[in-house]
Amino acid sequence: MNLLTWNTQWFCGLDGKVDVDRVIRHAQALMDFDVLCLQEVAVGYRGLQGDAGADQPAQVAASLGPDFKVLFGAAVDGFSAISGAPQRFGNLIATRLPVMAVEHHRLPWPADASVRSMPRLCTVVTVMSPLLGAVRIMTTHLEFYSKVQRLAQASALRAIHIEACTQAAAPPETSVDGSPFQSRVHTPHAILCGDFNLERSDPEYERIQASFNPLALSSQALLAINSEENRLMDVWPILHPESPQPPTFRLFDRRYGPEPVCCDFVFASDDLASRVQGMQIDGATQASDHQPVMVRFS
Repeated sequence: MNLLTWNTQWFCGLDGKVDVDRVIRHAQALMDFDVLCLQEVAVGYRGLQGDAGADQPAQVAASLGPDFKVLFGAAVDGFSAISGAPQRFGNLIATRLPVMAVEHHRLPWPADASVRSMPRLCTVVTVMSPLLGAVRIMTTHLEFYSKVQRLAQASALRAIHIEACTQAAAPPETSVDGSPFQSRVHTPHAILCGDFNLERSDPEYERIQASFNPLALSSQALLAINSEENRLMDVWPILHPESPQPPTFRLFDRRYGPEPVCCDFVFASDDLASRVQGMQIDGATQASDHQPVMVRFS
C-alpha cells in the first residue's frame, strides 16, 4: 500500500498561485498512491493568500477522477462574516481502496488566550488493503501557536488509537439489521500522518508514541489488549535509525522560523512496523510551504 501525505497550504505554492490540479499532478508523479492524505484544504476562504474561495475538496475529486473516493473533514466549519457564504477548513483523505468506515474526531481545544488558534480535527478512514487487511488511516494537523493545545491534541490522538484497538479486540454485539447499529469493521492496524507542528525533541512527539497505560483502561479494555500492545511508532527511525528525517517545513519560506524543520510525520501501529518498505521526502517542490512525504507498506 502506497501512502502520500502533504500539507498543501490550501494548494497555494510559494509563487502565490492557488492550483489544486498542480498539487495533485505533482503528487501523482511522485508516487502511484493508494491513499492520499492532505491537510489545509479549504472551502470559501477568499481572504487567504492567493484566494482559496473555491470548493477545494470538489476540485480534488475532479482532478483525481472516479477511481478515488474523496473524504473531507472540516475542523473549521462556519460562514463568512462578510458574505455569509460557507467556509470550511480541514483534512482530506482520498483513496482508491474500498472504504469500510469514516470518522471525524474533534481534537481538544483548551483555552489559551496568549495566542491565536483554531479548532483541530483527526479524520479517520478505514480502508481494506489487499496486502494489509483493514487499516485505519488517520490524518491530522495540530495547532501551530499553542503548545498547551498541541500537547492535549497529541494525547487525544493516542486515546483515539487506544479506543479503536479495544473495539477491535472486544467489538460490539453483532448487528445485521441495516440500522446505524449494524456491525462495522474494527481494526488495531493504523497509520497516523499529517502536519503535527512539533519536533522530535518535543514532549508531544513522545506522547503520541507512549505505551498503553493499564491504569487508564477499564478492566474489559485491559483484558482485550493485554496479549499484544500496539502503540503508534514513528516510521522514519524504523527505516533509518542512524539518520534524522529530512526537513519538511521552512525549506524555502522562512516566515515561520529561521531554520528548516521536520514536523510532518508518519506513525504506524507497531504491528505494521515490519511492513514498512520505504519512506521518502520530496525536498524540491515549492507547490506548498511543506514537503510531501511518501511511505510504502507491503
